[in-house]
Amino acid sequence: MSSEKCGIFIDGGYLNRILKEYFNESKIDYLKLCEQICLDLKLNRLRTYFYHCLPIVRKNNKEDLIRQSNMQKFLTNLKRLPRFEIKLGRLQLIGNQFRQKMVDVLMSLDIVDMCFDNQIQHAVLIAGDSDFIPAIKKAKDCGAIIHLYYHPSSVQNEILDMVDELHELDLEFINKCKI
Repeated sequence: MSSEKCGIFIDGGYLNRILKEYFNESKIDYLKLCEQICLDLKLNRLRTYFYHCLPIVRKNNKEDLIRQSNMQKFLTNLKRLPRFEIKLGRLQLIGNQFRQKMVDVLMSLDIVDMCFDNQIQHAVLIAGDSDFIPAIKKAKDCGAIIHLYYHPSSVQNEILDMVDELHELDLEFINKCKI
């Protein structure tokens, strides 16, 4: 194991979508996920940052209340794992779809800050969005190695071209992380 440190940055909405669409809603152990990443990369984990949004609760909507309660329980359990931090954006209704707001910005700022301060030498992203490209460029300018864990059917090409190392989230990897 190297003495170099990594920060793991998880776009929770992205990972949930991947698990639902490609792995039959597999329930994963997030600590196992981080341990597997560190084992694969031979790195020490400083911390894991998990970015997501609480569901919107519409007036008198019991399903929304249940969904929000379940998410709060999940986040509380995640927060209690060793060296995990939760960062919440907010959901906004745009057209007929809920969209995450502030998640990409919060994640980008953390990546850049930690690389700039040399707290980590490797930034591990679980994401698929090209909105992270400016943060990736800046982190690379600070000397960090950028790893992307992604699913090939749900990733933008621009981010694939920008990171240093690609790691596919496939069934074999997900099975190692199941509860």
